[in-house]
Amino acid sequence: MAIVTLILTVLIPPLGVALKHGVGKTALINLVLTLIFYVPGLIHALYVNYAR
Repeated sequence: MAIVTLILTVLIPPLGVALKHGVGKTALINLVLTLIFYVPGLIHALYVNYAR
């Protein structure tokens, strides 16, 4: 499951965050960052999913 989450995090960052942490505040922040520009959303998603 970790590989699937990583692939979805890279392709669609909000989906990867939502899979790991549920649809909540963290996923909403990531969605906004991804809508502004892809790279900040990707960096946030990788940090949230794998640095904590």
